[in-house]
Amino acid sequence: MKSLRLEFKWALIFIVMSLLWMLLEKLSGLHSTHIDMHMYLTNLFAIPAIIVYVLALKDKKKTDYNGQMSYKQGFIFGLITTLIITVFAPLTQWVTSTVITPEYFPNVIAHSVETGYYANQEEAEAFFNLKSYMVQSTIFTFVMGVVTTAVVAIFVRTKSQT
Repeated sequence: MKSLRLEFKWALIFIVMSLLWMLLEKLSGLHSTHIDMHMYLTNLFAIPAIIVYVLALKDKKKTDYNGQMSYKQGFIFGLITTLIITVFAPLTQWVTSTVITPEYFPNVIAHSVETGYYANQEEAEAFFNLKSYMVQSTIFTFVMGVVTTAVVAIFVRTKSQT
């Protein structure tokens, strides 16, 4: 089996970028004073996520395929990278929720009850908790990684390849 060096490299870059994004969200108040804007602005994470995938696939194309990479080769690389990121998703979520921003869950629970998004504290706590977010982040990481890979591989592949 060939080396997975680039897959691990880019998975690590993606994980570090994700943690830095969470730190940026916290520092900008999206987990506290501006929590009302969190559900909208957190979606901007897609921009650096897509950029990392583009850079990763370009690196793979240049480094391992001498500038000639088919869609299938790019997709397989992205899928393996996504699987690595997905395996670490629960740990990444744990670091986010316990180290970077432990106040997020109490704040979002209070906000969601206050605004009527959830009828009561118990309903909000059932959704906004570490276990729930670990499961959600694992599923979301895999699904979005596969979708992103499928699209980005179209643009990064060598056009004469299939």
